[in-house]
Amino acid sequence: MPVSTFVLALALAWSGAVFAQGNKAFTIAGVKVDVTSKSSADARRRAMADGQRQAFQRLMRRIVISDDLSRVPKLGKADIDEYVLDFAVANEKNSPVRYLADLTYRFKPREVRNLLRDLEIDFAETLSKPVLLLPVYEVAAAKALWDDSNPWKDVLGELSLNEGLVPISLPGGDLRDIGLIGAEQAVAGDEQRIEAIGYRYRVNTVMVAHAALATGPRGRPAFRINVISYGSDERAGALENFVTQNPGEKVGDMLKRAAELTIATIEDRWKEDNLIQFEREAVLAATLPINSLTDWVEAKKRLDRIAVIQKLDLVLFSRNEARINIFYLGDADQLSLALAQTDMQLRQEEGNWMLRLARRDQNRGRP
Repeated sequence: MPVSTFVLALALAWSGAVFAQGNKAFTIAGVKVDVTSKSSADARRRAMADGQRQAFQRLMRRIVISDDLSRVPKLGKADIDEYVLDFAVANEKNSPVRYLADLTYRFKPREVRNLLRDLEIDFAETLSKPVLLLPVYEVAAAKALWDDSNPWKDVLGELSLNEGLVPISLPGGDLRDIGLIGAEQAVAGDEQRIEAIGYRYRVNTVMVAHAALATGPRGRPAFRINVISYGSDERAGALENFVTQNPGEKVGDMLKRAAELTIATIEDRWKEDNLIQFEREAVLAATLPINSLTDWVEAKKRLDRIAVIQKLDLVLFSRNEARINIFYLGDADQLSLALAQTDMQLRQEEGNWMLRLARRDQNRGRP
């Protein structure tokens, strides 16, 4: 392509320097409603109101830290209407008195942000790349990962692991998984084997969640939960919880409570690392190496998904690079972590910031 044509195409691809914030975090899918009432029409009306309320609550749980959820006001349908962009209906069924459906709601990012800012409630929007969780259960020094007698894996599997900003999956536990890594190797942090199973499930981050049955106050059973992250995006490396038995509580119920707390802690740590810091504005000059217009368009698309980026200014471009100013909220480490979730690497090289597109499978271990 002649240089002049390439430059013109690149300039056209840049049209609109202010990037729209990605709104995947503001989409709530799989809201199930099932309402019986005096008529089909009334059942549908009530179901829509119930679905909207459920979706708004799920959105708040997704982006607000657990300890701050109590500060979010309970809004009525008319109030929530102001924050709904649109909704979709699937699997709709009705009878003369009953209405069932699966609903998807999209909320207005700007309006939701303004609500939380007015309430002085911190929140995050950055979606993590998928994470694989290896659940190791320990009783009397015996560790289980793939065994059928792993209640820790069972209770984690009963939770909704894709509701938050950190999509979590559990391994299937087939013969190949068993051959790649065992319980002792996972707890010991065998990075080669951890990378290998991460590669199999096409994830860059693997978390080893180790639940050990221990003794709590007054000799009651307790669980010590340690979660260690392994991966390339430099997220927080270790979490720990100690869950003690409540009076009259069964051990299985305590383990379920420990699982819920563990997932909430993983989510909250991610939110804390990615809080939108409106009071902290910064600008970073970066060079983006490119080989073609396709690279530039792909980079623009990925940058458009990053919540902490407010605006980009194109300063200079040529056949093999683009120089941009990134206006963002927070600090450089937070920006780098957010970029990693869209497969972009931000590094300082010889005193200058370099922004590079990473291949989707880059930095994954190989079995």
